[in-house]
Amino acid sequence: MPRLSDTMEDGVVANWLKQVGDTVTRGDVLAEIETDKALMELEAYEDGILEHIIAEAGTRVPIGEPIAVLGDGSGKAAASGPTSTPDRRTAAVPAGKDTAPSPAPTRIEPAVMPAPPAAAPAADTTRPKSSPLARKVARELGVDITTVTGTGPGGRITRIDVENAHAAIAPATSPPTTAPPAAPAITASDTAGPPASGDFDEIPLTTIQRVSATRLAESKQQAPHIYLTSAVDVTELLAFRSQINDTLGATGAGRISVNDLLVKAVATALRANPAVNVTFAGATLRRHHGIHLGVAVATPSGLLVPVIRDADRKAVSAIAAETRDKAARARDRKLRAEEMTGGTFTISNLGMYGIEHFTAVINPPEAAILAVGAAGDELRLDGGQVVTRKILRLTMSADHRAIDGAVAAEFLAQLRDLLEHPLRIVT
Repeated sequence: MPRLSDTMEDGVVANWLKQVGDTVTRGDVLAEIETDKALMELEAYEDGILEHIIAEAGTRVPIGEPIAVLGDGSGKAAASGPTSTPDRRTAAVPAGKDTAPSPAPTRIEPAVMPAPPAAAPAADTTRPKSSPLARKVARELGVDITTVTGTGPGGRITRIDVENAHAAIAPATSPPTTAPPAAPAITASDTAGPPASGDFDEIPLTTIQRVSATRLAESKQQAPHIYLTSAVDVTELLAFRSQINDTLGATGAGRISVNDLLVKAVATALRANPAVNVTFAGATLRRHHGIHLGVAVATPSGLLVPVIRDADRKAVSAIAAETRDKAARARDRKLRAEEMTGGTFTISNLGMYGIEHFTAVINPPEAAILAVGAAGDELRLDGGQVVTRKILRLTMSADHRAIDGAVAAEFLAQLRDLLEHPLRIVT
C-alpha cells in the first residue's frame, strides 16, 4: 500500500481492476484505493503476471503492507509471498503541495512485488475463500469461518459476512437464564439505554467519514470558535443573477448560481481583508497570498471540499463552470488529492435544503468557514413603508486564536455590502 496523499495513514482497496492471472505492464492501473481524500488509481511499478491478491476489495491496509504479488505466472511468487516488508517511509509529496523539498526523497517500494521462487504448498480445496480481515474478525468473534456463506467476488467471505453470521447465531447460542428477581420500580430516567441487540444496522464508516470525524472533532476541541451572523438583503443579488443568466442563456453558456456569486463575493472580500485569509500553524499564522476557496460538497461517501484556486482572479462564469465540474467529480470520487488541498477559506451552503441558519465547524488548518442559509421573504421598513425583501443569513465561524472578533465582523460587513450591491462583485 503506497502513500497516495500527504496525510494518508492507510487505504481501503475499493476495487481491483486487474484479476489473478492478468498480464500487467508497468503503468497499468491495478486497483482503486480509497484514501482520506479521494478515490485514487494505483499503478503497477513493474511488468509481470498478477499471481495473488492479498487484500480483497473492502480491506483497509496500512501504508507499506503488501496487497498483492506479481510474478512470472508460475505461481511460485504467490506461494512464497513477499520476502520483506515494503519501505514504510514517506514518499515524495504529490505535485502542488506547498512543502519544502526534502533531500533524496525515498521511493515507495512496489505495492505489487516480485518475490523469489519457492515450492508452492498444496492447495487447500476445503477452506472457503476469505479475506484476511474476515479471518481476523472471525477469530475475534469466535465464528467458524467454514460455516459462513460468502457474498464477495467468487463467493469470497468478507468481514460483513462474518459479522452478519455472528449476529445471526448470537441469540441461538446465548445460554438460558433463570427467572430474574423482581425488578425495582422504573423511573423515566431509567428507560434510556442502548438499543436491543440486533435492532440496528451497523454501517462501517468510509475513509472520508472516518478522517472527517477525527479532524472535525479535533477542530472543535482545539480551536476556540467564535460565531458571527449577518442578515443580508439579497433582493438585488437575485435580480442581478437572473439578468446574468438571461444573457448567458442567449449565448448558450452555462448558468450561474447564487453560490457562484457568493464565492466571487467572498474572494473579493478576502482580498480586501487579508487578515482573514490565514491558516493557523501553531506558533505562527500563515497569511496567504492566494485566495483558494473550498466549496463543501455532500457525496454518498461523506463531505468533500474541492478548492477553487485564485477565486478572486476568476470571472463568475469561470467559477460556475469549475464548481460544477469539481462537484460532479467529487460525487463520483474522481477528484485528485491536490484539488482538495491548499484551501484558505471554506463556504458551506445548505440553503438548497431550506435551512435558514446554521453554524459550521472550521476545516483545519483554515481559520474560518462561512455557513450560508436559504433566502426567504421577510418584512422590512423602507422609507416608512413596509416592504417584502429577500433575506439570507450568513454565519461565519472563526478561530479566535487567528482572527479577532472585530476583524471577522469587518470582513462580514464588507461581504454583506458586496452582496447588497452586486455590481461591485464583478467590477
